[in-house]
Amino acid sequence: MKRNNPSIEELKNGDDYELLAEPEHDEIKSFVLSQLEKGGWLVKGFMVYQAVMILLGLFIITRAVVFSFKGIHEPLWYSIGTVIFCVTALIIIHELLHGVAIKLTGAKNVRYGAYFKKFIFYAEADRHVFNRGQFTFIALAPLVVVKLITVVGIIIFFSHPLVYVFTLIMCIHSLFCAGDIGLLSLFYSEESEVFTFDSKEERKSYYFRKKYNFGQKKGSFYKLPQSHENN
Repeated sequence: MKRNNPSIEELKNGDDYELLAEPEHDEIKSFVLSQLEKGGWLVKGFMVYQAVMILLGLFIITRAVVFSFKGIHEPLWYSIGTVIFCVTALIIIHELLHGVAIKLTGAKNVRYGAYFKKFIFYAEADRHVFNRGQFTFIALAPLVVVKLITVVGIIIFFSHPLVYVFTLIMCIHSLFCAGDIGLLSLFYSEESEVFTFDSKEERKSYYFRKKYNFGQKKGSFYKLPQSHENN
């Protein structure tokens, strides 16, 4: 996964790269939404997948409730427990998987954090530059790993109430991945190579692209407004 990427100095001051975006970490949701609104094949494909997961999740919960009215309460208790697990432990697992992926791409130090008031959680490697391929691996790692584990669990426990657990984890986790897909879509909306790094000190992420050749159309620069919220 290692590859020679430009340095931060080259990205910021070199003639070969231009700034695409510099969202502040506590405003990352606004930035993600702006990327999702742009659409693109990656976002559209994920939205179809997410719609299927939401419908499947609603079906599983409805089925558990119906069984409970019939006197079979185990599926409902499994479902309630799974929802609690997803909004607590699964969030941590999701970010840890990002952290492992970051390490595998060559970053030495991984930092975890959260903005609890905005329900934002993250894993980052301070001032470490990632290219498109590396960021793709990092962004998709939780989606792929959790998907594989839950599918195997569904197959093994298909005739057992635990099937509700694995199915709901798979469905709810798809919601967690929307932000990852939104950020990843930026890399695939550009024809030229895109690079990114986080700044712990500035509490920002930077996105640069290699400059287009003459005659190619440039995209728009995106910069979120400064936050005026009181801590």
